[in-house]
Amino acid sequence: MKKSLIALAVLGASSVAFAASNVTLYGKLDGGVVVSKAKKADTVVKATSGFDSGSRWGLKGVEDLGNGYAVGFQLEQGYSLDSGATANGDGTFTRESRLYVQGGFGTLSFGRFGSLASGAGSQTILTGWQFGTSYEDTGSWTKYGKGNSRINNAISYVSPAFGGTTIHAMYSNGTKTDDAKWSQNHHYYGLGVKTKVGALDGSVIFEATDAKGGVEYKEPAYSITAGANYNFGVATLSGIYQYAWSSDTYKQNAFGLSTAVPAFGGTAKLGTKFVFGKDETVTSGEDKYNGWSINAGYSYPLSKRTYAYGYAGYTHGGKLWKTHTAAEADLVHNGYAVGMGLVHSF
Repeated sequence: MKKSLIALAVLGASSVAFAASNVTLYGKLDGGVVVSKAKKADTVVKATSGFDSGSRWGLKGVEDLGNGYAVGFQLEQGYSLDSGATANGDGTFTRESRLYVQGGFGTLSFGRFGSLASGAGSQTILTGWQFGTSYEDTGSWTKYGKGNSRINNAISYVSPAFGGTTIHAMYSNGTKTDDAKWSQNHHYYGLGVKTKVGALDGSVIFEATDAKGGVEYKEPAYSITAGANYNFGVATLSGIYQYAWSSDTYKQNAFGLSTAVPAFGGTAKLGTKFVFGKDETVTSGEDKYNGWSINAGYSYPLSKRTYAYGYAGYTHGGKLWKTHTAAEADLVHNGYAVGMGLVHSF
C-alpha cells in the first residue's frame, strides 16, 4: 500500500527532510531463482532480482498550483534484491528522475527516463507484447527489438487526450552526457501516438539517434515500432512489429504475437517472437541473421500487493546467430531459461 509521507529523513548519507502531505514512497521487490543454459555453455542456476519486474523504490509527489496547473516529480532507484547493488545504471535514481509541469496544454517533463519505445518508466508508450521487458534474454521484447533504453538530459511532452488519443514527443540533448558542444553530443529524437478505443489500445513510435558523440556507429539509427492489444474478454491478444535500420550497422525486422488468458485465479501468458536482419558491420562471410523464441508465463496473486510467477522460454538463432562454439554462447540467440519467484509491491 502506498504511504503518504510527512517527513523522510536520512537519504543515503545525508539528512533530507520533506514536509508535504502528497509525497508518496513506493516500491517493488522481485526475488526468484532462474535456471538457464545457452547452447555450448554450462547450465547456470542463480538467485536473481527483477526477473519478472525490476526491483525498485521511489518517491513521487505533486503540488497543485491552481487553475488546473500542477508541478510534480518522480525519483526512482533500481537495485538488485539478491546483492543490494545499484541496477539500471550508475548513481542514484537510475530508473527515473523527472520534474514535470502539467495543465490544459498537456504534460512537459525534464530529466532521465525511458525512451518512447523502451518499455521502461512513465514516458514509454510501447504496446503489443505481453511479456514487456521482463524475463531477460529469452522473453524481453528489447532483446530483439531495437530500443534506446533510459536516456539522460531528456525533455518529454504528452498532449491532452483527443478522443482517447495522445501525441508524445521526446528529445535528449545527450543520451549519456551533454557537456560538449551540441555537435559532439549523442542526441535522441522520438515521436509517437498512443490510442485507446474500447477494448483496443495501441501505439506507433518513430525514434532516431544521430550517431554524434563518438558512439560505435557513424550513421544515424532509426526505428518504427507499432503495437496493439485487444481485449476479447476471455483473452487479450497482442501484436507488435518493428523495422529498424542504420546504414552502416544493421537492417532488421522484428515482430511478436502474444496473449494473456485468465486461468485458475491467475493469468497465463503465451508468446512468440521472430527477427531477421543483416549485420552491415560484417565485411566477409555470412552477414544475415534470424531468430525466434517461444515464451510461457503464469502469475498468481497471493494478495493485493504480492504475486508469485513462473516462466519458461526458449530461443533459437540461425545463420550469423547460430552458435558453433562455447565462445559464441549467447542466451539471446540460442538457449533456454526457466524461473520462478515472488513480487511484492508497497
